[in-house]
Amino acid sequence: MIKDNLDSVKSSLPSGVKLVAVSKTKPLEDLLEAYDAGQKAFGENYPLELRDKHEALPKDIEWHFIGHIQSKQIKYYIDFVTLIHGVDSAAHLADIDRAAAKAGRVVDVLLEFHIATEETKSGFTMAEAEEMLAGLKDYPNVRVVGVMGMATNTPDTEQVRSEFRKLHSIFDTLKQRWFAADEAFKELSMGMSHDYAEAVAEGSTIVRVGSKIFGARNYQKIAENK
Repeated sequence: MIKDNLDSVKSSLPSGVKLVAVSKTKPLEDLLEAYDAGQKAFGENYPLELRDKHEALPKDIEWHFIGHIQSKQIKYYIDFVTLIHGVDSAAHLADIDRAAAKAGRVVDVLLEFHIATEETKSGFTMAEAEEMLAGLKDYPNVRVVGVMGMATNTPDTEQVRSEFRKLHSIFDTLKQRWFAADEAFKELSMGMSHDYAEAVAEGSTIVRVGSKIFGARNYQKIAENK
């Protein structure tokens, strides 16, 4: 079933859009089934779970940390993570920079912007992001490669597309003002299982899809990880 689901999602994505399979709380067997079907990029929310899966699974897997950043837990994945999504404060950027320096790495990150109507979602405003970017040289062990954001959880697809267009506009503005000569700044991460089609239509380069590949979330496991 996982292979069929994965093939279905991949066939719906245009060339150039990266699929990150969101595998939080899923057992190793599920990830291996997806891996054997050709999926190499996986997204995890919980640092210890991410560390343990990295230790147990093939080493050519590309791991994305997509959960809430907690400074004391960065050490669990900083040595191997490919991309950290959801950097939503200068403090978190500084924490990642320090951890990456200790690991002898330069780590790629995405800046998270608040584009939804829900106050529970986090992220920079444009003013906050630009204030931080003015001091980006102080963080030599991080590389900002793009932006990400989550739209409002609503059946109103036009609202969702409008919020994704807003994020695309933020990306374009930052590219012009801060990263015009930086080819690495190219990622626009938006879209999940329920709205990735709308995100792709608005220019997403990375989608994060979990339940459409692996099935419903394991809420007991989520509670255990918190």
